[in-house]
Amino acid sequence: MPTQAVTTTLLRQMTSTTPTALWNDSCSIEELSSSISQNGAVGATANPVIVLGVLKKELHLWKNRIPAIIAEMPAATEDEVAWRLVEEMSIKAAKLLEPIFHRENGRNGRLSVQTDPRLYRNARAIVEQAERFNAMAPNIITKIPVTHAGVAAIEEATYRGISVNATVSFTLPQAIAVAEAVERGLKRREKEGKDTSRMGPVCTLMVGRLDDWLKALAERKGIIADPAVLDWAGVAVFKKAYGIYQERGYRLRLLSAAFRNHLHWSELIGGDVVISPPYEWQKRFNASDVSVESRIGTPVDPVIVGELLKKFPDFARAYQEDGMRPDQFDLYGASVRTLRQFCKATEDLAALMRDAMLPEG
Repeated sequence: MPTQAVTTTLLRQMTSTTPTALWNDSCSIEELSSSISQNGAVGATANPVIVLGVLKKELHLWKNRIPAIIAEMPAATEDEVAWRLVEEMSIKAAKLLEPIFHRENGRNGRLSVQTDPRLYRNARAIVEQAERFNAMAPNIITKIPVTHAGVAAIEEATYRGISVNATVSFTLPQAIAVAEAVERGLKRREKEGKDTSRMGPVCTLMVGRLDDWLKALAERKGIIADPAVLDWAGVAVFKKAYGIYQERGYRLRLLSAAFRNHLHWSELIGGDVVISPPYEWQKRFNASDVSVESRIGTPVDPVIVGELLKKFPDFARAYQEDGMRPDQFDLYGASVRTLRQFCKATEDLAALMRDAMLPEG
């Protein structure tokens, strides 16, 4: 009887033949399990919008647990109940990744949990929540926004032995600030003789959200540009940041997130980086005719970069290392849009808990 051939997906081909790692952009147990088995995923990311979406999709898995949490926490606010649920969802997903975490000595096999985005101005509160998350499971990686306060929190959390996934990050100045903060934290830790060998920090660049912001500016300000160039903005920033990371030997990886087209994957193949597409995008990539070959070292066409620099000052701020100071990160357009969306999703999750706590008669 003939043996049935095992299908090798494009993403499985990438993860098995290049240094590029795949993390699933969801804490959904079903999606994460498939991403691990089919595509070779070795981690998972999430944010408030994703958690809210997963909960709505998998509410049947939690419909009995939510009332139990409410009963166990009789004095809790809806926010506190919501965060307990997030923690339990995260612990469950982290368990799937634990074998990978141990196999790869902490570099992969991590489940991202995002700190409350409403704390983006309070470094102390961010670090306190990061410590709580870090204690939930050995393979948690904590997402901290790259705001002014967030940069300080990233350094302190790293010093305390917490692996960080920097988020709400779109620009080269943010990527450099994160790398320097992580290095300061690691060096402080090492100076005191504390172990850093199993830490696995990453810096996310939300490439698609930078593209989104420039497209919004083009509409708002009536800027005429070749539409194709706007799909390259995030990729151009990512490739430039990657070159600098490699040159300076920073001890963290870049992570590509916020997928809008295949360039956010295909142009980054071959780098010692993480790509983190949602599961639906993984299926689209696998069904495509894009070849798996290293493109990370191929520069973005200078004509494209030149047009973006000429027509979009906010691209220049994103692309040039001195384009922004950390005290300007909070009010960068893509940061504002993302923080507002993440804060709203956090509040919407609490509202779902309110409905369970105070059901209408």
